[in-house]
Formats: sequence, C-alpha cells, structure tokens
Amino acid sequence: MQSSQISNECFLSYISTMYKTGDMAMFLPYFILLPIIGFLVNILVPKKNETVISWAAFTTVGVHLLTAIGFTIYWLFQHHTILSLPGWALYQTSKYSFFLSFYFDNVTATYLIVGDIILFQVAAYSRYYLHREEGYKRFFVTILLFYLGYNIAIFSGNLETLFVGWEMLGISSFLLIAFYRDRYLPAKNAVKVISVYRLGDVGLILAMWLSHHLWHGNVSFLQLNNHELVSTHLQTNTLIGLFISLMILMSAVAKSAQLPVTSWLPRAMEGPTPSSAIFYGSLSVHIGIFVLLRTFPFWEHQLAMRIIIGVIGLATSVIATGIARVQSTIKTQIAYASAAQIGIMFIEVAAGLEEVALVHFAGNAFLRAYQLLVSPSVVSYLIREQFYNFKPREHTFEDSFSKKTAYTVYMLCMKEWNLDNLMYRYMWNPLKWFGKWLDFLTLSRVVYYGIPAYLAGVALVYFREMLPEAVEDALPYLFCSIALMMVLKSFAERKLARMSWLLVVMHHFWIALAISVNERFYFNEDRLYLSGIVVAGIVGFICLRWLHFHEGSIDMDQFHGHSYRHPKIAFVFLLACLGVSAFPISPTFVGEDLIFIHIREEQVVLAIMVSLSYVLDGLSLMRMYARVFLGPHSKSVYEMAYRSS
Repeated sequence: MQSSQISNECFLSYISTMYKTGDMAMFLPYFILLPIIGFLVNILVPKKNETVISWAAFTTVGVHLLTAIGFTIYWLFQHHTILSLPGWALYQTSKYSFFLSFYFDNVTATYLIVGDIILFQVAAYSRYYLHREEGYKRFFVTILLFYLGYNIAIFSGNLETLFVGWEMLGISSFLLIAFYRDRYLPAKNAVKVISVYRLGDVGLILAMWLSHHLWHGNVSFLQLNNHELVSTHLQTNTLIGLFISLMILMSAVAKSAQLPVTSWLPRAMEGPTPSSAIFYGSLSVHIGIFVLLRTFPFWEHQLAMRIIIGVIGLATSVIATGIARVQSTIKTQIAYASAAQIGIMFIEVAAGLEEVALVHFAGNAFLRAYQLLVSPSVVSYLIREQFYNFKPREHTFEDSFSKKTAYTVYMLCMKEWNLDNLMYRYMWNPLKWFGKWLDFLTLSRVVYYGIPAYLAGVALVYFREMLPEAVEDALPYLFCSIALMMVLKSFAERKLARMSWLLVVMHHFWIALAISVNERFYFNEDRLYLSGIVVAGIVGFICLRWLHFHEGSIDMDQFHGHSYRHPKIAFVFLLACLGVSAFPISPTFVGEDLIFIHIREEQVVLAIMVSLSYVLDGLSLMRMYARVFLGPHSKSVYEMAYRSS
C-alpha cells in the first residue's frame, strides 16, 4: 500500500513537472527528426554526386548544432529544470507497454553539445579526406545513422528508448569498421567488435527484464530521481536491484572498452580515420559513461556496486596506460589512452563526482578526436621534431623498478596482457567447441526432423493441461535448450551458409514456443514476435539461394567478398540479418522485450538461456554476412594479406 502511495505521488510530481516545462519538452523530438531527414536525403542522392552528399550531411549537423546551442542557452535561462516527454506507445496491452520517452538534463546537454561540435568538425574534415573514395556515400549515410542512434540514446527517457539508439550505434559501428570491405582485417575485426557489443545488448535486455518485474511496469529515468520511490522498491528486492545494476555495468563495460574486453578498441581502428575519431576516440566509446550517469540514482546507495565500478575503472586505467606507452602505431596508442581515461571516469562516477565526470568526458572527447584527425600526419611531425629538436630520454618513475620487474611489465604490455587470447579461450572457443559436437545436424535432418519436432511441441503447448505439472514446468527449459542447440550449431558452422541461416530462423520459433508454454503467450504476441522473423527469414534465404546459384560455393570457411559484384544483394541480405536479429526496423524488436516479460523473476536460468541464444543469434548473423559478402573477393587473381602488419 505504501509503495502504491509513493508511486502515485511520483506520478503527480511527474505530471506537475511536465506541465511547467511542457512547451520546451515538446521540442525534444525535433532533435531526433533532423538526423532522420538528413539520413533519408543522403540515401536518395546518387552516389557519384559527392558535393550534394557531403553538403547534406554537413548542413544537417550544422543546423542541429545551432539548434542545440540555442535550445541549451534558453534552457539554462529557464533555471535548467529537467525536461521529460512521455512520447508514444509502440505496443500496448493491459499488462505491457513499450513506449518511447524523451528526457533532457545536464547530462544530455553536455553529450549533445560535445557530440554536435565533434561531428560538425568531422563532417567538414571527411568531405575532403574521403574525396573520390569508392564508399563516399556509404560513409556519410552510416555516419548519419550513427548520429541518429546517438541522439536517440542521449535523449532517451527510459531503458526501452535507450536500447533503440544503442542498437543503431552498434550496427553503424560494425559497418564503419568494415568500411574497406574488400580487405581481410576490417571484415574480421568488425565481427570481433560486434561480438563484444552483443554482450552489452544482452546486459540491457536483462536489465529491462528485471526492471519490469521490480517496478511492475515501465519506469522512466525521471522516476529514478525519486530517492524515496527507489529505496522503497529496493529494500525488499536487494538482490534484484544488484542484478539490474550489474547488467547495466556489463553494458557500460562492453561499450566503453573496459576490462576484460578492452582489446576490441584498437581493433576497431581499421575503419577510416574520421569514423575512428567519432566512434572510438570521442562519442560512441563514452556511451558507457552516459549509461552509468543516467542510472546513477538507481545504484548510488549500493556500496558493492560502486566498489565494483571503481575497481574495474582503476584496473583498466593502470593496464591500458601501460599498453598505450609501448605501442608502435599512433591509433593503437590513442585507443588505449582513451580507454585509460574512461577508466578514470568510471572511478569518478563511482565516487559520485558526476559533474567532474562530465567535464572529463568533454575534455577527453575533444582531445582524442583531435589526435585521431591529425594522426595521418603525426609521423612527419615526429620525424621533424627528432631531426631539429632532438632531446635525450628523460628519467621517469619506471626507472626505479628492478630490471626484472620492468622487463616483465614491458612484455605484458607489448602482448596487450593477452586480452584477445583470453577472450577467445574462455568465451568464444568453448561455444565453438560445443557447436562442433552438433555436427550430426545436417540440412536434411534439420528440415525432415526439426519441423515435425516443432509441430509436436506445438501440440504439447495446446494440450498442456493434460500433462503432469512437473513435465509442464520442464518444457520451457527443454524447448530453450533445443533453440540454444540450434543457434550454437549455426555459430560454429563452417560450411553451409543456408543451413546456418535456417537454424537461426528456427531457433526463434523454438524460443516463442518455450515462452508460450511458460506463460500464456497470446496469438497476437506470437504474431508480433514472429512476423518480422518470417519476412526477414524468407528474404535472407532467397538471397543466399540466388547467390549460390550464380556464384557457386558460398561456404563459410573463408571470406568471399561478394558485395564487390552484388552490392544490392549484399544490402538486402544485411537488412534481412537486421530483421532476424531484432534491429529496430522490424516488430521482432518489440517482440524480444515482450518475450522477457513472460519470464518470471525467479526463472533466472531460463532468462540467461534466452539471452545467450540472442547473443549467439546476432553473432552468427553478422559473421554470416561478413563471410559471404565482405573481405577479398574469392575469385580475385591478386594476393591479399591475411595478417596485420
């Protein structure tokens, strides 16, 4: 009763705030609309018209920057009160609602101004830097997609809206790392980076799942500012609150390249220098800090959580600083230096120094963007300095170490503390090993045995009242195990791309079946979740079949590079991959959130099984796209390097 009373008071306060700042809050969606307009205009412009393409992006960002400056100045003169706009419900039932919400405070204002200034400079720089580059239009379209996702993320008023922008940041990052798609390393490293991003995606999904159970509905960031409301809910749900906080931290760690996944950041530098400046030096890599700042009122009184954040930040700062000082490439030095500074920001946020963290973010973002933009010329600068202004090496505090200690630390930093190998050994290789156990699954067996087994499962769901209670309770775990087995096999598949695709699509049907037997999953909810899967699945299978007919082998034991000859098919297949992986272009995006609503809060094992299947689902699809369409063309007569210099 007390919790209900507090909730009502919070809601009345929320309405009161909206009434006072309603005129300004109504303007927030325009910051999302401007990037959408620029993105659509650039898609329609012919790719040979570089002038229009660059000016469209430059004008979009410029207008956005001027609007942001004017809006922020006016907001400051209006006593900088928090602005919140409930937005629009995308899907709603009596027990569930998925709605977009927008929010504006000092954190949003800082990220908005910093992001607009940096992107404006990079857009001007890229107009000339990428002149006559084959992917000129593709670069600016992807940058505007990132810009859209960035604005949705920083203006988000709840976790659901944040997740929309989060997904856009992830896919635009993948596309820009693989910008030079006819090369081996960009394609390979793009898959590496998206694999870490998927961990962050699942962290947010699980945080949303338990938040729905904790609050018995959607909660906005404005409500989290009500300390009495948050503490009342967490007093009786301490473990749930800690789990939600840890999932938020997992997302922040993955996005901001903190330990133990720091090694993805320098690998992401395979893209063009302007995209590296935007993503991995200044904006995208700081979104993890944004998530921690935005959710700070939720976990600020959880001492264990603050200690964990501080320890991760401290460890990352120390290790990344050492690695940065021994690297031979300027981009890798900047990447690790940026990760080290973000580690310090983690410490600042954990200590409650939110304003300090914001100032630190702005300074680090501007510095790293500048360093990356001038990195193509840094070698000539250094040669000139050494030639005209040579200075002997100065003594540093490392000189006080013993030789054995100094050499040990030096070798560890040179090998980047084997972070890449550790991730492969303890994260991805075991999954591939389990997948190889499933080699008995062939294309014919998947079709001839998988479909009848699924129909039998549907029959069990319809007649579950006749089953013993123990059997009924075990069915969701059985069906989820089958789904996980299918996606594991797809992830480890090295031969048939079509079978890998079919397994990913079928795994979604088994997930829907598992949740249907777990709780009453109504037909309209099934239809919402599976409609996007069916359409995208059919389109993707047709693309693979057409490509196999015209090009012959498309086995996934190598990169085929078919986007060189078939760019339109590559684009359609990418859209199909995004549809199956629940990107915000299909109803499956809402359907995945709906799936977790029907997993009860005590069914942690089931939630983890579903989450793991979604991680492998996205990895398998992006890996499939990269293997079939990216990399050196399989019929090229020229030799290509398969190792980094």
